[in-house]
Amino acid sequence: MTKKPVKADDLISLILKGIDDVKGENIQLLDLREIDNTVCDYFVICSGNSNTQVNAISGSVQKVVSKELKDKPWHVEGQNNSEWILMDYVNVVVHVFQKHVREFYDIESLWGDAIITQISPI
Repeated sequence: MTKKPVKADDLISLILKGIDDVKGENIQLLDLREIDNTVCDYFVICSGNSNTQVNAISGSVQKVVSKELKDKPWHVEGQNNSEWILMDYVNVVVHVFQKHVREFYDIESLWGDAIITQISPI
């Protein structure tokens, strides 16, 4: 039995649910599809207030996506110190930051050509 491909819209909505479930803040969706040579189609970026919350957001996203789509990230980085956790779902990459780390790296500015959507809590 072959696995059905996961649609980006379905994956994104479940990622947003996982973030919202543990009160992730300042959620932004960056649409990178119109930019040449990008590593993926979308970035989902959010903030947490502590290592514990950043870890909880990451865990919640993985749990929700796994439960609903039977999918898991291709790669996860940053869980050791939980200041910036990156979850790579191939076409969608999720960045979960502590606020000060997000401000320092300011990846939204690095991808200034992206279409950026501010996501309100669900």
